[in-house]
Amino acid sequence: MTATLPSPKRPRWRSLALLALLLTPLLWPLQQLAERYYSGALIEQNRQTLDLYVANLLGTLRRYEVLPQILGDLPALRNALLQPNKGADLNKANRLLQQVREQTGADVIYLMDPDGKTLAASNWDQQDSFIERNFAFRPYFREAFAGRSGRFFGLGTTSGKRGYYFAAAVRDGTAILGVLVVKVDLDHTETLWGNTPEQLLVTDANGVVILTSRSDWRFHASRPLDNAERAAIAANRPYPTLAPAPLRIEPRTWLRQSRELAETGWTVSILAPRKLIDRPVRTAVAIGGGTLLLLMLLLGLLMQRRRHYLERIALDARARQQLEQRVQERTQDLELLNSRLKQEVLEREQAQQELLRAQDELVQAGKLSALGTMSASISHELNQPLAAIRSYADNAGVLLDHQRNDDARDNLKLISQLTERMASIIAHLRAFARRDRHAPESVALQPAIDDALALLAKRRRAMQVELIRDLPEATLWVQAGETRLRQVLGNLLANALDALAECPQPRRLWLSTEQNAEGIELQLRDNGPGFSAEALQRAREPFFTTKTSAQGLGLGLAICDTLMRALGGELLLANHPDGGALLTLRLRAASHGGNQPLAAVSSES
Repeated sequence: MTATLPSPKRPRWRSLALLALLLTPLLWPLQQLAERYYSGALIEQNRQTLDLYVANLLGTLRRYEVLPQILGDLPALRNALLQPNKGADLNKANRLLQQVREQTGADVIYLMDPDGKTLAASNWDQQDSFIERNFAFRPYFREAFAGRSGRFFGLGTTSGKRGYYFAAAVRDGTAILGVLVVKVDLDHTETLWGNTPEQLLVTDANGVVILTSRSDWRFHASRPLDNAERAAIAANRPYPTLAPAPLRIEPRTWLRQSRELAETGWTVSILAPRKLIDRPVRTAVAIGGGTLLLLMLLLGLLMQRRRHYLERIALDARARQQLEQRVQERTQDLELLNSRLKQEVLEREQAQQELLRAQDELVQAGKLSALGTMSASISHELNQPLAAIRSYADNAGVLLDHQRNDDARDNLKLISQLTERMASIIAHLRAFARRDRHAPESVALQPAIDDALALLAKRRRAMQVELIRDLPEATLWVQAGETRLRQVLGNLLANALDALAECPQPRRLWLSTEQNAEGIELQLRDNGPGFSAEALQRAREPFFTTKTSAQGLGLGLAICDTLMRALGGELLLANHPDGGALLTLRLRAASHGGNQPLAAVSSES
C-alpha cells in the first residue's frame, strides 16, 4: 500500500499585499528623482531663454547708447542752441531730428536748452509734440547737463508710453549748450515673449515691474519700498502712480530665475509655473506605480505557477507509482515495437539506395540534355556564316573566271572575316556554357546592323523584301559585346525573313531607333503573320518553334533573350497594330569608346 503524499501548502495573497505595502514607499524617492530631473531640465531651458531675451534687450539699448553723443556734434543742432530765437535754425533742427528718427527707429529724439525746455524734436509736427515742454525734472537731464551720460526709464508725461532715455550734453568747446535726448520704445520687447506658460518680469532698481508679459503685473512693486525710493519716485515720476501696489506672487507656485543687468540696474526674471514640473512628475510616479503593480501581478503569477508546479510534482509522483506497476506490461509492447522499428529502418535504407540510383540517372539525363542543347545551339549559330561563306566562295569562282581578281580578293577577305566571326561565336557559346560574364564595352549600333544585313542581303533580295531604314546619321553607341550584339541582330533578321517567306508580295522590313533617358531602343518590324498567342508566351523557351524541323530548332529567340539579359538589355516581343511582328531591343547607351567596330562584311546594294 503506497503512502499518500501531502499536498503542497498554497501561498497566501496576504503575503503579496504585505510586500506591496512594503514597496510602496519606494515611490517617494522616485518622485524626488523625477522632480529633480524635470526641474533641472526646465531650469536649463529657461536659462537659455533668459540669455536670449537679455541679449536682445541689451542689443536694443546699446544700439541707441552712443546716438546722443554723435548727434550732439552736428552743426545744425548746435546752431539751434546758439540761436534759439531763429526760426530757420529750429525748423532745420526739427527736420534733421525727424529724419534721424526715421532712419534709426527711435521713438523720439529731442533737443533741450540749459533750462530744460525742448527747442526741437522729431515729433514737432504731431499733436503730442515735445516742443516748448520742460523736462528739467527728469534725472537724465540733470546727469547730462552735469557732463555725464544720462540714463533713465520712465513713463512719458506727454505720450504716456514707456521708454528708456539716453541723454548727452551738446558742447561748444568746454561750454554746455544744451542736452540731446533719445527715447527708445520698449513695448516691442514684451511682444517678443509670445504666448507661453513662462512669464517675463523686468524690475528696475526700485524693484518695480517695468516690463512683463502679463499686463496686470506692470508697475507693481516686487518688494517693499523704503522712504528714499518713494521720494525718488515722487521726484522723477517714472511710473503712472507714485505708490506702486505690491506684486503678490506665491513663491511655491512659480519657479524663478533672474539675471541682473549692471548697465541699467535692472533685474530680468523668468517665472515658470511649477505645474510644468508637477505634471511630468505625477506621470513618472504613475508609471512607477503602474510598474510596481505590474511587478506585483507578475510575482503573483509566478506564485500561482509555483503552486501549479508543486501540484504537478505531486501528481507526477502518484503517476510514477502507477507507472512502476505497469512497466512489466509495457515491456512486451516495447519489444514488439522495437522489432517493427528495425523492419522500418531496413526498408528506409533500401528506399535511400533507390533514391541515390534515381539521382544518378537524373544527373546523367541532365548532362545528355545540356549536350544536346549545346550541339543544337552551335549548329544554329554557325548556319548563317556558313551560308554566307558558301555564297562568297561561289561568287569568287565566278569573279576569277571573269578575271576580276580584286573583287575575288575582296570576297576572300570577307570569307576570312566570317571564319573569324565563327570562331568568335564558338568561343562565346563556350563561355555561355560556362556562364562566363564579359565586361560590357562601347559598340557602334549602325555598323552592327549593317553587318547583320549584309549576311542576309542575298536572301533578302531573292525574296524581294523591301528594307525601310529610319536610323540617324550620327553613330549610336551602346553598352554590349560586339560579337553577341551581331549574333542577336542576325538571328532576329533571319527570323523576320522566315516569317515573310510565308507572305505574298509586297514584303517589307522596317528598322528604326528611338533614344530616351533610359537608353536606346531598336525596333524591328515586318508585315508578316505576326505572333500567335501561344508564340508570345513560349517564344523564349528553347526548342519551341512554329517552323518545321527542317527550317529551325526553336533556339534563336531563346538565345537572343539570354544574350540580351547578359548584356543588361531586354528583348520585347509584340504584334504591331497594323499587322506583323514587332521586336524591340532595349540597350543601355554608352559614350564613344576605344573599341572600333568591324567593317561590314559586304556592302549592300
